[in-house]
Amino acid sequence: MTPCQRWSRRPPHGHRVSVAPLRRAVDYSAALVYLDEHASYEKTGRITSPSIGNIELLLSVLGSPQNDFRVIHVTGTNGKGSTSQIITKLLMAHGVKVGTYSSPHLEDVRERIQVDGEIIGQHDFADSVAAIANAEGIAAIRPSYFEIMTAAAFRWFSDAAVDVAVIEVGMLGRWDATNVVQPDVSVITNIALDHMEFAGPTLAHIATEKAGIIKQGAVAIIGESNEDLWPIFRAEPHEEMLFVNEQFEVVDNHLALGGRALHIRTQRGDYVDLFLPLHGWHQGDNAAVAIAAVEAFFGSALSHEVVTEGFANVVMPGRFEVVGHQPLVILDGAHNPAGADVCASVFFDDFDPHGRRILIVGALGGRDISDTLSALKVDEFDVVICCTAPSPRARQGREIATVAEQMGCTNVSSADSVERACDMALADAGSDDAILVAGSLYVVGAARTHLRRVLP
Repeated sequence: MTPCQRWSRRPPHGHRVSVAPLRRAVDYSAALVYLDEHASYEKTGRITSPSIGNIELLLSVLGSPQNDFRVIHVTGTNGKGSTSQIITKLLMAHGVKVGTYSSPHLEDVRERIQVDGEIIGQHDFADSVAAIANAEGIAAIRPSYFEIMTAAAFRWFSDAAVDVAVIEVGMLGRWDATNVVQPDVSVITNIALDHMEFAGPTLAHIATEKAGIIKQGAVAIIGESNEDLWPIFRAEPHEEMLFVNEQFEVVDNHLALGGRALHIRTQRGDYVDLFLPLHGWHQGDNAAVAIAAVEAFFGSALSHEVVTEGFANVVMPGRFEVVGHQPLVILDGAHNPAGADVCASVFFDDFDPHGRRILIVGALGGRDISDTLSALKVDEFDVVICCTAPSPRARQGREIATVAEQMGCTNVSSADSVERACDMALADAGSDDAILVAGSLYVVGAARTHLRRVLP
């Protein structure tokens, strides 16, 4: 059966167990309190025993809503957020109803759950979380924050009768709560060292964990170009497997005003004169993966009109997002060395600011901050302001500042909040200067909220 045939044979909705919502979770604020009560990894950064057992029990109580729609499942060390958004917009341009589940959020937890690009409303969010609260009692388990969010997303996608859901893995893949779906297409964007406290120490270990989302009957799209890792992916059961630079490739990728000009070729189509309104050469790679994934889903090439429309509607808040001019203010959620290296390359090479270069940086614990700072080229910034991210797992700004000084930075200061760091940078910056906010999506989210209030 082809992916296109599978898509056209949408299954009927599951038989859901009817449960009355808990009184404490019927409004939005109570739903947020319930979620916070279950935030363990979000507060400690620790996972005691990786398992999908809890989420399987929750979904069983709910009537297995994850089986009510088709799925494109996306993982990768970097780029999975952008790739998921590009896939979503290509599917929407094709005329299907699309659910999108992503993490983490920048400013509002509801950002994680969207249908056709619109975030879930407060009432629907509270209703879905209330259903999970009831399922928790019936299943006699204590789910995590991410398990609750994942189950809530699946439930709402079922209620909203989406045709397909683009599901972004939270961490790694094999034991991730999202890995209860049976995907039509499994996507791996790339492999780099990250989450070393849970996997590693080699790229092969990371690849093995991410390969866990490849399932029997699914088409696998592999954006990782390191051929030494390909046997790991091939070892997983699959229907078909497409590799970058073999079945799909970026033929041309160059800087254009406001994004990238692209030429992408796949085994099914040749897509020329494309414009993607995202910054950075790496977004060309993400776009190629996205096109290959959507082609695999439909089992055919895409029309140039669909690709052009889909690309035109792509927006990625917090991923090399320009939020201010004079001074130039850029937000990027790069939080590991591989992502930070790309971030620095785009900032220094593509934007090439003429004035002083000011870095606002914050980070969570659990990673070697010196590796991320080195990849960001911290010593090439004229001013470095280190801040404490708004998370219980945050590394203190003054600790980051000490590391930056040890790396040769001379104009270094620290701030106890992201907001204070932004105010310090704006007060110091001239109209020709450029401010980059990076190091953590938690930092970028807080900065985005604050900067939208204070910038003209």
